[in-house]
Amino acid sequence: MDLKDIQNLIKFVAKSGASEVKLETEDIKITIKTGSEDGKGETTYIQQIPTMAQPQMQMQPQTSAAPPQQTATTTEAPAEATDSKYITIKSPIIGTFYRKPSPDKPVFVEVGTSINEGDVLCVIEAMKLFNEIESEVSGKIVKVLVDDSSPVEFDQPLFLVDPS
Repeated sequence: MDLKDIQNLIKFVAKSGASEVKLETEDIKITIKTGSEDGKGETTYIQQIPTMAQPQMQMQPQTSAAPPQQTATTTEAPAEATDSKYITIKSPIIGTFYRKPSPDKPVFVEVGTSINEGDVLCVIEAMKLFNEIESEVSGKIVKVLVDDSSPVEFDQPLFLVDPS
């Protein structure tokens, strides 16, 4: 759906007199609400669903053929076994993940950084508020699972930590 289609939808809803219209497709969610009594005030919410989840779903059917699946299983099994000893730090909120406190500052943690309980690992911006995400465990950062300035969901894994 392009911008012109969205604008036409907003105009249509405003003329129709409907108080609220919701439209969901595979890659976009739109909610249009007419808030004022005269029907001229309208609020539009557009939420783009992250596209990184969709390619992963498309890749899975491609690897469902018998020979590739067998090799994928054998290569993923040791990785899962080694990852099981790590603690996963997950996002407590939905927002935008940032590794730095500001663009001109260094990152909070790198792979290999030793951390303690209460150390700030990253910030997540939600509704123009920057929330510091603190570690609940001590250990060493093994892997950063999210790219800087990426949208994150609630309970999405952010870091792998080796507690030993």
